Parts: sequence; structure tokens; C-alpha cells
Amino acid sequence: MPAEPAIEASGLSHHYGRQRALAGVDVTVPAGATCAVMGPNGAGKSTLLRLVAGLLSPTRGELRLFGQPARGDRPDLRRRIGLLGHESFLYARLTAAENLVFYATLYGLDRPAARAATALAEVGLTDHAGRPAGGFSRGMRQRLALARVLLHGPELVLLDEPYTGLDPAGEAVLDRFLDRLRAEGRTVLFVTHRADKAARADTVVYLARGRRRELNDAHGQPLAGAAAAAAATRLFRELPS
Repeated sequence: MPAEPAIEASGLSHHYGRQRALAGVDVTVPAGATCAVMGPNGAGKSTLLRLVAGLLSPTRGELRLFGQPARGDRPDLRRRIGLLGHESFLYARLTAAENLVFYATLYGLDRPAARAATALAEVGLTDHAGRPAGGFSRGMRQRLALARVLLHGPELVLLDEPYTGLDPAGEAVLDRFLDRLRAEGRTVLFVTHRADKAARADTVVYLARGRRRELNDAHGQPLAGAAAAAAATRLFRELPS
């Protein structure tokens, strides 16, 4: 029997008061797939990630994660999710290692110090393990936050503009992480403005003014990968200035 989709949204809508953020969005992401979300500022991209993460509740529509309804308080689902948003949730006065040990302990992981050391090595921060996170550059904080997100081995990884502020070395680390997550069969949903990074995904979702715009070829067939990323970029450039 085929696995249930990791994400299945049908008619998903969300309003902040009278302001519409998402309106009737349908998104399906198969388990183990990587999906990029593109669109202009204010399109609803971050709202979509926050809904999937369980930080917001839909105004209308249905959201299922791993085949289960995602409405209400579902700590069992949250444990299967890792979210890297605009906030790093790192403690400035703690060292890089101490931050990760803290979160490993919070997650109830065995051998938190060893887990932290492994995670630091994976993001290339071993030499900075004893430095307070508050003294890190934007790119280094982003890499440390990524290590925090992946500590507990989430099945679904949500990344909001993860490439922002990264230097080339940091981008290479993130590229390798995405490749590793795909090889491990984990599902990734990430927001980006960059077509070259969206092209790495299996599918691309384009949002504008809270609605999804389909990315199809001349025959009406859905585009994927680099072709979908290129089509999304063209839509973005066609927006009125």
C-alpha cells in the first residue's frame, strides 16, 4: 500500500483578522519528497509553513500530516516535525555546544553531549563549539539553528528562507543537508526566492496573494524541478512593480 502523503492540504485558508493570508490552497507533498515554495513577499509562504508546523490553525480547509488530521493540539505530530523559521531560537549567552545540549535534553535524546558534537561537525562548527552563539555571524547562526532543527531526527523538515544570510560555505553545507535528507527518505518543505535552489526540489509551489498559481507546460502538464523553478521566476518578474 502506498505511503500516505507527508502533507495534504485541501482548500487551506488562513486570515489574520480581516487580512487574508491564504485562500483555498491545495498542496500535496509525498512522503520523502522535497518541495520548494516560491512567491513574492506577502504571498502566504511563511503562513503555509506555520500552518504545517502546527503554530497556526486553518481558518478553513483541511490539513493532514502523515495521513492524520492536523487540527488541534497534536504533540505526537509536532515531534515528527523540525522547523527553521525566521527566528533561530538560540540562546546568545550559551555556547554553540551548550545550545545543542540544551535542545537535545529538551527532546529527551540519549547522550546529548555526543549528539551535540555530531551535529556541530555536520554543519562545520566544531572549531566554534565553545563560542557564545551571540558572537556568531548571521550565516553561522543559521548553520547552528539548522543543527538544532535536525537534532531529533524529524521526518518532516520545514525551512523558511534557509539560504538567507549564508556565505558560500554555508550554502554548500545546506545543499549537502538537503541531499542527505532526501537520501534518508525524509520530507522537506522549504521557502526560497532563489530559482537555483528551488530547482533542487522535486516540486515547486508558487503562491501569489494567498493563492496557488499552477506551474504547467504548454500542454497543461505540471512542471517539476528546474522547469518549475524557472516558470515561478517568470511569474515573479511579471508582477507589477
